[in-house]
Amino acid sequence: MPPRMTLQTQLVLRALLRNPAHEMYGRQLADETGLMPGTTHPILLRLEQAGWVTSRKEDIDPHAEGRPARRYYRLTATGAAQAGAALAKARRPRTTALRDLAGEGGTL
Repeated sequence: MPPRMTLQTQLVLRALLRNPAHEMYGRQLADETGLMPGTTHPILLRLEQAGWVTSRKEDIDPHAEGRPARRYYRLTATGAAQAGAALAKARRPRTTALRDLAGEGGTL
């Protein structure tokens, strides 16, 4: 079942579609979309459950790196095609609505 195309989901998908083969970690996506990580991560989980996104946990020593391991996400080939089609059919909000959602100075 395809995920709901909320404005937040559209922002995450647009960020992932900028370079579909590129991996991004959750906080990076949150920063790029202007959404809070508490919003971004559940969207990524739903996209992964739908088969649109795949993820992997970074294999590092958190003590040596001085930070927790990140989870990286990227679109699957099928997910990229489905996301592109879903975004094309999705209700197109006004640019100002997206900017308000992403926060002042957010990236669209």
